[in-house]
Amino acid sequence: MPGPFDGPVTGTPPYPVIDTDPHAFRVVRYFRTRDYATWGTTAVGIPAAFYVWGRFDPMPSMSRPQTRALYMIATSLGVMGGFLMAYQNSSKRFWGWTENNREQKLDRVEMTKKIASGEALYGESPQPEHMQKVAVSNSRHSQLFFSVMPWFNFVNHPYHGDHAERYQTKESETSSTSQPS
Repeated sequence: MPGPFDGPVTGTPPYPVIDTDPHAFRVVRYFRTRDYATWGTTAVGIPAAFYVWGRFDPMPSMSRPQTRALYMIATSLGVMGGFLMAYQNSSKRFWGWTENNREQKLDRVEMTKKIASGEALYGESPQPEHMQKVAVSNSRHSQLFFSVMPWFNFVNHPYHGDHAERYQTKESETSSTSQPS
């Protein structure tokens, strides 16, 4: 039965919801080539923009170390900003806000393996139940507020907006169809 921490923000998303509060490592593991391209383009694009901007509107005379520091800061901002953009795009696929066929397949394989080996679907947590609920409240859809404060889900908890029976039903169907009657 879905609880108060389960479900989309508003309405029904156009694609199937995989996980409403995915663990940070899982989001990165499911990055697509397009996410890495976004990350790399932003990491290179921001220092390049500073360079071009400096050609059209020259900066006041700066020493070489000052110029190097400026480009190091621009590159750092590009790397961090690109990662946050890629992370947000991957999260949107988990939420069902954008096309997620690849993620559905990867999720099905990952979760059926965990069920077959008897592992908990989303890992075990040493946190007490009330702290897991606090973690969910803080991290659910936090990717939408990266411009204010980057916040990631590093807590294993059972509040992911889906149900284990979604995987177990498919598992029991496949095992019953493979056995001759």
